[in-house]
Amino acid sequence: MDELIAQANDGEPTHHSRLTTGWIEVIAGSMFSGKSEELIRRLRRAKIARQKVQVFKPEIDSRFSHDHIVSHSEMRHESANIRSASEVLAKVDPDTEVVGIDEGQFFDNALVDVATQLARRGVRVIIAGLDQDYTGKPWEPMPQLLAVAEYITKTHAICMKCGQPANYSQRTFESEERVAVGAGGMYEARCRRCFVPHADAPTVHPD
Repeated sequence: MDELIAQANDGEPTHHSRLTTGWIEVIAGSMFSGKSEELIRRLRRAKIARQKVQVFKPEIDSRFSHDHIVSHSEMRHESANIRSASEVLAKVDPDTEVVGIDEGQFFDNALVDVATQLARRGVRVIIAGLDQDYTGKPWEPMPQLLAVAEYITKTHAICMKCGQPANYSQRTFESEERVAVGAGGMYEARCRRCFVPHADAPTVHPD
């Protein structure tokens, strides 16, 4: 049993083959926790193994690039923009072995069915996204994806106030919109103790 639990929480499987059923991997966490970086790392490893890879991201996220997913550490991987999860099924080629999807929280719940269909076709599906919104509430469809995924990786950032492991994305500007795409200067990583639901003043560190 301990071995099964360790495997389920290790995040990345150690083998893959199109002769077997595909699976779903979810990389979830707060902003600045390395989700996109981990996604890109896995996609690069798949390419080294000469697997055919296709990558998608939501059209709404054009902070750093229109045709690449880009991590906060400036790692990047080419990708295609899509408006809805249903577009993935139409754009995935029959011989594609690995599908990567970034910013999964920006899609509707159809992403769960899309990922499941691809996995049943023998595709390895890797999805990265925020598991909570700026108020600390679960952000669909990430909770549903976590429930059906074979492999889960929970990433953590560093709290900008106290330096402890951070699991929350703190909004530092006034807005009631759930979707407000931003990066440094608009959000901070915070731990449970330092997190304030809704907006909070940016952290000021003494010189």
